[in-house]
Amino acid sequence: QVQLVESGGGLVQAGGSLRLSCVASERTFSRYLNMGWFRQAPGKEREFVAAISWGGSNSQYIDSVKGRFTISRGNAKNTMYLQMNSLKPEDTAVYYCAVGPPSAVASMSTERYDYWGQGTQVTVSS
Repeated sequence: QVQLVESGGGLVQAGGSLRLSCVASERTFSRYLNMGWFRQAPGKEREFVAAISWGGSNSQYIDSVKGRFTISRGNAKNTMYLQMNSLKPEDTAVYYCAVGPPSAVASMSTERYDYWGQGTQVTVSS
């Protein structure tokens, strides 16, 4: 069982930045897992944001965040970050961290992720 804890959410004005963090328990096991960020806005389905392969060599982004968000893994590999710049009101959502089985290309599908965090709220004011 892998437990995930997100942090770094908050309230920011449009154009501002936030850095989300995710720490996975089971340090030795989780370093070999793909990791991803998803978000869910009120009244909407959960959507993919970004993902990174277990070794960090492959990353994927939803089109709406390309050039603004950067996903990365810490040296210990059981940590993951999402640097969010130039935030927009439409980025407002609860952001979830997730881990799934390793693959060369990080998956963008929720079905490929087995463990999820509790979420952290990101609110961008206009």
